[in-house]
Amino acid sequence: MILSMLCAVSTPVAVILSIVMLAVGGGAGLGVTLVVINKKSKSAQNKADKILTDAQAQAEKIKKEQVEQTSKEISVLRATFEQENKERREEAKRSEERLYAREELLTKKEASLDKKTEELEQTKQKVQNQIQALNSKEEALDEMQESIVKELEKVSGMSKDEAKQVIIDRYTEEAKIDAVKIAKEIEDKAREEAEKKAKNIITLAIQKCAADHTSEVTTSVVTLPSEEMKGRIIGREGRNIRALEAATGVDFIVDDTPEAITISGFDPIRREVARIALEKLILDGRIHPARIEELVQKVQKDIEETIKEAGENACFDADIHNIHPELVKILGRLKYRTSYGQNVLNHSLETSYIAGMLAAEVGANEKVARRGGLLHDLGKAVDHEVEGTHVSIGVELARKYKESEAVIHCIEAHHNDVEPRTLEAVIVQAADTISSARPGARRESIENYIKRLQDLEAIANGFNGVEKTFAIQAGREIRVMVKPEQITDEEAQVLAHDIAKEIEAKLEYPGHIKVNVIRESRFSDTAK
Repeated sequence: MILSMLCAVSTPVAVILSIVMLAVGGGAGLGVTLVVINKKSKSAQNKADKILTDAQAQAEKIKKEQVEQTSKEISVLRATFEQENKERREEAKRSEERLYAREELLTKKEASLDKKTEELEQTKQKVQNQIQALNSKEEALDEMQESIVKELEKVSGMSKDEAKQVIIDRYTEEAKIDAVKIAKEIEDKAREEAEKKAKNIITLAIQKCAADHTSEVTTSVVTLPSEEMKGRIIGREGRNIRALEAATGVDFIVDDTPEAITISGFDPIRREVARIALEKLILDGRIHPARIEELVQKVQKDIEETIKEAGENACFDADIHNIHPELVKILGRLKYRTSYGQNVLNHSLETSYIAGMLAAEVGANEKVARRGGLLHDLGKAVDHEVEGTHVSIGVELARKYKESEAVIHCIEAHHNDVEPRTLEAVIVQAADTISSARPGARRESIENYIKRLQDLEAIANGFNGVEKTFAIQAGREIRVMVKPEQITDEEAQVLAHDIAKEIEAKLEYPGHIKVNVIRESRFSDTAK
């Protein structure tokens, strides 16, 4: 419509109107644009204000948290500082106290040192005074001695040289007496050493002549196959056990010991007869009085044959002949006789061997020595049946069966009942002592012998680095096993010497003891 209106007017006017209209239209558009821009600006301003507000709130929150964390760290640092400061103050206080104490101690020491120095000066002065007094006394004594010597020369009529010679002669005589005493002491000591060495030599020789010994007592134990057998041995109303005791002459003890009966009797032969008879009855199974008497008689005959055979074997082993048959039987009875746990027949044989060897060494009658050694304890075979000592009984038996006086004297002198008059008697006496006293012969001796071996091992085990110790060769050798990681070869050699010296200092023993220290390393692995 506007355009049609414009077209209706004139051109210049139309142009002007057009310009006016354009201006009005542009202003309207501009106004609209400004309104839109103003709205957007306000919206952006609101958003910016909101963001700023949020940022300020966030910053305040972060600032508050940071302040709180910083406050905590400051508190921790302050506490740590205060603790360290407190410890430093306490340490400084302790150091100050120690310093004061040290100063006080030094003060006391200085005071004590001053006091001791003063006392030392006083002592020094006293010593000097005493020295001066002694010098004065020495001068006075010298003057007195000179005056006494002059006076003695006047009284005795001798010069100083003559008096000196008299004194020398007197002291020479005293020296001779002292020398005689010393010589006697040396001689006695040499004799003791010689006896000791002789004992060592004899002991070493005897250790090569060791025999087996059976320790017996006055009881024997028979093992039963079952407890039921006890009732059968006792029998109805005890008739079987009474028959056994009557036939054998020993006591049968039936007690609570399971499956065993004890036989008690002083006579070892009767006890042996009872033991064998009871074992045969158990095997036979027929246990009644008639069978008991029959078996006991049979066993007695067997034992007599065994005794005779034991005597003959002993004579043969000792190389002794022409002994009366009754003496042979009596000698065989010693097989069942013990003394201090030592079998008397074995002891007699050993005494015979030793006596023969000693007689051969010293040039005595070897046959008499061996015969006397074998028969020296003959009386012990019947000493529980005949009254008297075993020496007197043995002498009577030897005389009864026509032994020589030389052998009889060996028997009667072996315990010093009479004084030994012959070399053979002395040899038998020595051989008897050696056989009884050697290690392992008697019960008391074996206890001492075992204790010596234990002491020997204990000494070696007391050294560092020792792993095991073994005493062998009847205590004449000791083997020491050491730990190779602790002991070197050179140290092992030193250890052997130290152990030997320790044994010498702490133990008494016959002969020599060889110390062997063994060091070996063993390595092993397993093949898989």
